[in-house]
Amino acid sequence: MKMAVCLPGPGLWDCSRCPGIRGHQVPRPLPSPAVSRRGPGGMALSGQEAEKQGPAEPRPGREPESWWCLVSYLCFYGFMAQMRPGESFITPYLLGPDKNFTQKQVTNEITPVLSYSYLAVLVPVFLLTDYLRYKPVLLLQGLSYVSVWLLLLFGSSVLHMQLMELFFSVTMAARIAYSSYVFSLVPPAHYQRVAGYSRAAVLLGVFTSSVLGQLLVTVGRVPFSTLNYVSLAFLTFSLVLALFLRCPKRSLFFNRSVPAGASPSELDQMNPGPGQPTGGRPGPAAAWRDSALARVLRELGHNLRLPQLRLWSLWWVFNSTGYYLIVYYVHILWNMVNPTMDSTRVYNGGADAASTLLGAITSFAAGFVKIRWAVWAKLVIAAVTVVQAGLVFLMYRTDSIWLCYMAFVLFRGSYQFLVPIATFQIASSLSQELRALVFGVNTFLATVLKTIITLIVSDKRGLGLPVHSQFLVYFMYFLVLFVAYFFAALLVGLQHLRRGIHQPLPPAQELRSPVQEKAVQDGALGSLQPGARPLALEDGVEAAGPASPEQSQQPEAKA
Repeated sequence: MKMAVCLPGPGLWDCSRCPGIRGHQVPRPLPSPAVSRRGPGGMALSGQEAEKQGPAEPRPGREPESWWCLVSYLCFYGFMAQMRPGESFITPYLLGPDKNFTQKQVTNEITPVLSYSYLAVLVPVFLLTDYLRYKPVLLLQGLSYVSVWLLLLFGSSVLHMQLMELFFSVTMAARIAYSSYVFSLVPPAHYQRVAGYSRAAVLLGVFTSSVLGQLLVTVGRVPFSTLNYVSLAFLTFSLVLALFLRCPKRSLFFNRSVPAGASPSELDQMNPGPGQPTGGRPGPAAAWRDSALARVLRELGHNLRLPQLRLWSLWWVFNSTGYYLIVYYVHILWNMVNPTMDSTRVYNGGADAASTLLGAITSFAAGFVKIRWAVWAKLVIAAVTVVQAGLVFLMYRTDSIWLCYMAFVLFRGSYQFLVPIATFQIASSLSQELRALVFGVNTFLATVLKTIITLIVSDKRGLGLPVHSQFLVYFMYFLVLFVAYFFAALLVGLQHLRRGIHQPLPPAQELRSPVQEKAVQDGALGSLQPGARPLALEDGVEAAGPASPEQSQQPEAKA
């Protein structure tokens, strides 16, 4: 007896070769789930079709290999945007014969505008960065840099210099565009690596720029005005580079593209909303409850109960305020300590280069610190803060420019040591949206506090203190912070001794979202909600954190 052999046709079984049967066609049966394979777009393929299938097309959201070229180009742009060799010498340039402003004008009328304008542009630029998808804001940053140096070179009044500070504040607020843009180019698996590349490019640019400026001034005996022309040429070139950056198709909040091939029901399951109606168009209240921003705010409210999140957020607000006040006014202090008219004896560029290098080293070393942060965080912060207070007091008291330089280098290095620790502690159990929101809120609150202090201490409409007296105020500021941190650490130590806890807590328990707490109460991480994702923490311990819509949908950003 002969077996009938049916050949597969397009959608039907072609039985033309069956013995005794001509032109017989029957519907083609569905392939067995056990042996079917998935083709691009999720279609089931039979074994023969899978064998005939050519190279699979990239899955939705999958980046081509060319993203490495995009990241390399972005890093090169980040390096060139930092090439401003005249920046370290702006203060002596303004106080020197080129511009001939008085020290009181620079201290109490020009520099305070930077804090005010930064507060005014921070939130709009942050929102525009996401809404316009990064590239237009990078172009705005490049144009603002060019405007800064044009005003420095050709401006002649206090009003021109105040306008220069306004443009400089725009460049500072637009830095978020560069640090966020890189994540729109690569798959999530490469986030950590490319973040390191982009950060290294910026630090290398700052270091190279400072060294170049110092060499041109000291060795080449280049005047400050010529140095500013060199800076303008570099910044014009970086603006041209920004024109060729690719504009991403999606961003974090405003441009959330729908993954190809995903039906509305799939998306609803990926991003369920508590107020989502069963049918029809949702009302305004329900639409607000189901919006991404509303879900982010609700999750943020839950996470604010975490003590480590509150601690490091407060550190970010208060210590970064003091840090930037020192950075803004230290160049004026240097000019008071060393009021030389010989530009070759001004070593501001060397001090900036050394502080940048030390900051990079301490930031790198902070990644290897393994302690029980839930117990010792306040004590570590107190220790670093008292060191900062001592260094500020040294800058206030000393008459040696070299001691003043050294104190600033150590001050900046000590601050940069805690920045990556604070970043990890804040971000380790937060979703991508919450990270952006928390860091944005912390930066905004620090800017508000910095503006208030500037208005009271520095502005001529307030106390209008000279720069030496300001550094005494900043010393007292850091001293008050140290006392607060020290007593908080003492209280934690007493509570720890009272409880008699001797076993160290794993880092995963130091900062957990409410989802993680529920999982621990249920007895296993396996009981996490579907939206949870593992986060790699220190010592190989994993903790689960709430997944962002992008992470739960598994699309990867396309450039």
